[in-house]
Amino acid sequence: MPKLKSKRGAKKRFKVTAKGKIKGAKANRRHILTTKAPKRKRQLRKSRVVSDVHAKKMRIALLA
Repeated sequence: MPKLKSKRGAKKRFKVTAKGKIKGAKANRRHILTTKAPKRKRQLRKSRVVSDVHAKKMRIALLA
């Protein structure tokens, strides 16, 4: 049986931390930013940790 390939889109968007958690960028910071408050835009700059509910499927997609 051949090796499993990782999902390339997921590999580009997410990263596995040293402790094994999955980190990625937050949504809603691409366009229509004039209607969003500066505080909200500042908070959207930070990365987020994927919840444990989705982490299992993400690990399979990333093969981590």
